[in-house]
Amino acid sequence: MSNESATIVQKLWNFCNVLRDDGVSYGDYVEQLTYLLFLKLADEQTKPPFNKPSTIPADLDWESLRKESGTALEDQYVKILRELSNAQGLLGVIFRKSQNRIQTPANLQRLIHLINAENWSGMTADIKGTIYEGLLQKNAEDTKSGAGQYFTPRALIKAMVTVMHPEPMQTICDPACGTGGFFLAAHDYISENYGSTMPRAQKEFLRFNTFAGTDIVDNVVRLCVMNLYLHGIGGTESPITTDDSLSRDTGTRYDVVLTNPPFGNRSSITITADGGKRSNTSLTYERDDFWATTSNKQFNFLQHIKTILKTDGRAAVVLPDNVLFERGAGETIRQQLLKQFDVHTLLRLPTGIFYAQGVKANVLFFDKRPAREEPWTQKLWIYDLRTNKNFTLKTNPLQDTDLQDFITVYNPENREARVETDQFRAYTYNELIEREHVNLDIFWQKEDSLEDAADLPTPDVLAAEITKNLESALGLFQNIQAELDSKN
Repeated sequence: MSNESATIVQKLWNFCNVLRDDGVSYGDYVEQLTYLLFLKLADEQTKPPFNKPSTIPADLDWESLRKESGTALEDQYVKILRELSNAQGLLGVIFRKSQNRIQTPANLQRLIHLINAENWSGMTADIKGTIYEGLLQKNAEDTKSGAGQYFTPRALIKAMVTVMHPEPMQTICDPACGTGGFFLAAHDYISENYGSTMPRAQKEFLRFNTFAGTDIVDNVVRLCVMNLYLHGIGGTESPITTDDSLSRDTGTRYDVVLTNPPFGNRSSITITADGGKRSNTSLTYERDDFWATTSNKQFNFLQHIKTILKTDGRAAVVLPDNVLFERGAGETIRQQLLKQFDVHTLLRLPTGIFYAQGVKANVLFFDKRPAREEPWTQKLWIYDLRTNKNFTLKTNPLQDTDLQDFITVYNPENREARVETDQFRAYTYNELIEREHVNLDIFWQKEDSLEDAADLPTPDVLAAEITKNLESALGLFQNIQAELDSKN
């Protein structure tokens, strides 16, 4: 982050501490910043050198807000939020269900002055985007807000995009898009690697048609849309929608899927696959395209992703450990995925890199292939970045350099020429399918820290890991109970 960007982020964030006394949470603050910053940017676009017609009615624009004070300011702000929440297109997405969280007019006026002091349109998209990303990261660091679940480590995102090699004119989807980190990294990758040779049509496609995202949380969609907008992605229509990705197959297919679906053991709705057991809950999804019925969100996202990929489409998905070993529906899904798709790479991620402590996760890479009798997976290459690795968000965060060896051995230019190393091993389809319950939770390196109590993780990390293990065990028992119930 540049000094200019860091200074503005710090200035805006310092004021958040003032608003905390007014009952405004970190998440609420970023939300209010989003509304005001959008109004300010729209106002700047109507002035030289842009001189564009305003996209916001005169009685709801930035100037109508800036000239007021006291109770009149609060009333005008509430009016703007209420009326713009009913707008169409990008405006409607940004202001959907918007509410004023700043109850003291003097604080609202001070925040307006802070934003008004900057010439946002005079900054490059990189600077504006970096400032907003900085605010999102600070929000994610507030563990009490829970915002960290929507924030994937940027070093991991960058590495995933690098090995996936997205190209111009390809469509890229994230069905659980959070704040849009995968889209920004893919946009940067395509711009940096093809930008100088891309004709106008490809540049316009990159801006307006490449990305499609969904998230179930209104406020997260708002943050994502604003994040893309500040980075110069999208137009008057939003590429991001508020919806439950798992509710249906929309019929749209994509070249690339990059995603980190929300972690959690159980969904409140049981997905019903063709021939699967129907839930007693009144809310059920009819998904005949799924291989198995399960209430596990990660398995359902995995099945959804296999559906929305084009033939020869490619996916990189962050998944928790239980997806690799859970029985019942999990075993069925792993069998079918290995057979019908080319599941070629598994990256075992270290702990300590996510804002939720104790998370044990992986990145699974697979390609969709045409239907045939023979299994498509020939070898699954597993890279162990977990054993004997110790990361923490504050003192030893995951860096780009930590993933450089993985990028090298992944060999995106020629996967057939891969070579085994101490951290990178290949397992054939037959070896995998013959493992008990098709368990893909595979390690071969010895954990040195287990022999030295001084090297053990901190108690809070250990407690979080124990909790996760107990939750996974409970999930297994629930599956067994469901199987027994179905036989009665």
